[in-house]
Amino acid sequence: MSESGHAGLAAAQEALVRAMAAGGPVPGGFDADAVQAAAYGILLKRAGEVACAWPALAAAYGTSWKAEFAAWAAGRPTRGSFRDGWDFARAHRDGLAGDAARELALAEISWAYDGASAPRPRRAALRRVPGGVAVRFRGRVRTLGRPRA
Repeated sequence: MSESGHAGLAAAQEALVRAMAAGGPVPGGFDADAVQAAAYGILLKRAGEVACAWPALAAAYGTSWKAEFAAWAAGRPTRGSFRDGWDFARAHRDGLAGDAARELALAEISWAYDGASAPRPRRAALRRVPGGVAVRFRGRVRTLGRPRA
């Protein structure tokens, strides 16, 4: 295959991946229904991976987790399970309660994350959590407040 043939194939592959994983348009010559089905399968796989990284968040949505996450993630390229879950949790912060709100607060006390660059560990922080306050100092997190039932 010529060098221009390789470049054309690489461009077609890139467009196909963008269509399946980042909400891009379906490139010419591909079955749009098949590409959309594959894209939805990828979104469901991402939802499963995020559920492993954020179990309380996923549990808070119950059986609707995969559909809720897939709807939110469509058109957003993955940034890894941890960051995808964090971004989803932040976008839905007002609706989070109990263990899901606690999971987000504990992530925010342990990591500094601005939504753009990679998370970095914090040295010290303080955050409200349901039923009390979480404190991070010297790499350890303690929760102070009412005992959870």
